[in-house]
Amino acid sequence: MEEINVQENEVIIYTDGGCHGNPGPGGWGCVIIDSTGQTILSGGEQLTTNNRMELMAAISSLSAVCNNAKWSSKKIKVFSDSQYVKNGITSWIINWKKNGWKTAAKKPVLNKELWIALDEYYNQLNVEWQWVKGHAGVKYNEICDQLCQKEMEKFE
Repeated sequence: MEEINVQENEVIIYTDGGCHGNPGPGGWGCVIIDSTGQTILSGGEQLTTNNRMELMAAISSLSAVCNNAKWSSKKIKVFSDSQYVKNGITSWIINWKKNGWKTAAKKPVLNKELWIALDEYYNQLNVEWQWVKGHAGVKYNEICDQLCQKEMEKFE
């Protein structure tokens, strides 16, 4: 598995979330990497959904960046294996907000409170989102997946 070289002016984040059953016991994990090292965060919930855990991983990582003066002014690259999170925050949310938090099908947006929280952090930072294929041997994505699994085990 590859090592990554992080520049002085950037922070790289990998996130993942999942659950056993949907809904079911869930977990999320993230690795925040800067030029000096890495920070690992994780958490979980007894009864949740996969999408909620993917969002919690992104929210928790960006919250940590916003609350760290040495990170918050840097360029942030977030790698997620969730198209839901990546497309939601970079594209879909624009129309959700315009349409009073309704989808194109005029239904309420699921996980609205989490999207609002993610959007708040996203708008405070210089964030670039990148999708990464899950379960494909990407070192930090695999670490995040292991963190999720450990969190889920706490509830089983």
